[in-house]
Amino acid sequence: VNHSPLFCKIIVSGLISHFQSVYFTANFPEQIVDNLPADISTGIYYGWASVGSGDVHKMVVSIGWNPYYKNMKKSMETHIIHTFEEDFYGEILNVAIVGYLRPEKNFDSLESLISAIQGDIEEAKKRLDLPEHLKLKDDNFFQVSKSKIMNGH
Repeated sequence: VNHSPLFCKIIVSGLISHFQSVYFTANFPEQIVDNLPADISTGIYYGWASVGSGDVHKMVVSIGWNPYYKNMKKSMETHIIHTFEEDFYGEILNVAIVGYLRPEKNFDSLESLISAIQGDIEEAKKRLDLPEHLKLKDDNFFQVSKSKIMNGH
């Protein structure tokens, strides 16, 4: 994503996986993944996310085939860098992808995969603190959804 951010909204409907009980991800439905813009490469991205009318948090998202797990279908998994007190099934997940970290790759062990995820999270945190990315945290995309939800729409 070298240009405009990519904004997505989904309703979280039981598509949360608990990767090694360390990383919780909200997985986008197949029809969303299948309809991503053609110029979106597989790999690891970073950006902002909110759940329902909640605060906006840093996040990383993996788009691809998850070669370590030999997935047959392309997936899009969002990890919000925040500890939630409860799960958010049925809530609206708002995601703004603002930058690209690295291409997807295979790993020879689960430990090296976990290490790469930890590195991706740390790199995303740093990049999202840059002024050009920090300003997107307050984008109207997140504000509009909050006002609609608070008004019961």
